[in-house]
Amino acid sequence: MLREKIASAGDHFLIGLRPSPVLDDHDRALLGDLRPAGVILFKSNFRHDLPYEAWLESHARLIADIRAATGRARMFIAIDHEGGRVCRTPLPITRFAYAARWAGQAAEVGRAMGRELASLGINLNFAPVLDIHTNPKNPVIGERALGQTADSVIAAALPFTEAMQGEKVIACGKHFPGHGDTSIDSHLGLPKQTLGLEALRARELKPFAAAIDSGLSMILLAHMLYPGVDPDAPVALSRRFATGILREELGFAGVAVSDDIGMGAMKGLFDSPDSAVRLIESGCDMVMVCAHLTNTGRARGFAKAILAALGDGRLDPGLLALSRARVESLLARAPTNEVKLLPQDVFGAHAGAAALYDAATVEVV
Repeated sequence: MLREKIASAGDHFLIGLRPSPVLDDHDRALLGDLRPAGVILFKSNFRHDLPYEAWLESHARLIADIRAATGRARMFIAIDHEGGRVCRTPLPITRFAYAARWAGQAAEVGRAMGRELASLGINLNFAPVLDIHTNPKNPVIGERALGQTADSVIAAALPFTEAMQGEKVIACGKHFPGHGDTSIDSHLGLPKQTLGLEALRARELKPFAAAIDSGLSMILLAHMLYPGVDPDAPVALSRRFATGILREELGFAGVAVSDDIGMGAMKGLFDSPDSAVRLIESGCDMVMVCAHLTNTGRARGFAKAILAALGDGRLDPGLLALSRARVESLLARAPTNEVKLLPQDVFGAHAGAAALYDAATVEVV
C-alpha cells in the first residue's frame, strides 16, 4: 500500500544514487516505492578501474537495473557534465576543459557531449551553466561559467544547448536566478546576495530569459537567498522567484527542479517533510535528493507529506496537477537512450574539438 501511495508523487522527485556502480538494495527499494521521475548519476556510480568495454558493460547493467526497479515507461537518467572537474564519467569519455575555455566552440562541445552521454543511456544533462562569472572570489562557479557578461554567456549557451539536444540529451540550465556573483559555496552554506530585482533583470536574469525564449525545457533553481527580493525564503522555496519571476515574468513553462536539498545551504530548511510541500507551492516541480549529502530515504517522507497536504486541503490540487503535467510533458519528449559502445575514432575527433582537462574530477560540485 505504501508503495502504491507514495508512487503517485513520484513525478516530483529526482534521486541521486548511493556511491556504488551497482544498484544497491537501499536504492532498489526506494526506486520501487517512489517510482521517481528520474535519477542522477555521480562519479562513484561508474567503474573507473576498468577499460572502456568492461566499465561500459557494468554501466549498462546499472542502467537496466534502475529502469527495472523504477518500473516507468520513461524516466530521466541525469548527470552533471559541464567540463573541467565537473565530469563524472571514466575515460575515454572526453574530458573537456571548463566552459569558459571552450565558449567559442560551444556547439561542437555540446554535440560531442550529447553523443557521448546518449551512448551511456543518459538523457538529461545539468548544463549549460547560465551564471555569469562576475565575482573573482566566487569559490564554486568561476570558469564553470561560459563568460563574464550576459551577452557572452548567451552567445555560447544557446548553440551548446541546441547541439546537445540534437544528440538526444535534454539540457537543464542552472543556477537560477544566477550564482555567479557569490562568495559562498552553496554546498557548504547559504549564499546571500544583496542584488535587488532591477539589478537581476539588468544582468543575471538575461541568460535565463534568452534560454527560455529559445525553448529551454528545464531549469535548476539555486540555493540562494536574495533578501531584497524575498527576505523570507531561498529561491527554491520562494513563490516570488519560482512563480512570480521565473514563470510569470520570464514566461517559463517548463520543469523547475531544485538543487540537492542535502546541500549545506539548505541546513535546517528541509528538516520537516512539509518543506517539500512548500517547494511545490513555490512553483518548483521536482525535489532533488542525493545520497552524497543526505539519506535519500527521506524522499519517502517528503512524498507522504505532499500527499497528506493534498488530502487535507493544504495543497491546491490544481497547482499540483499543473506541476505534474509539466513533468509528464517533458518525460513524454525525453528520449530513451540505450547504452552502446562508441568507436575510438569518435573520441579522437571529439578531443580535437576544444580544450581538454587533465586534472582530477570530483564526486560533487
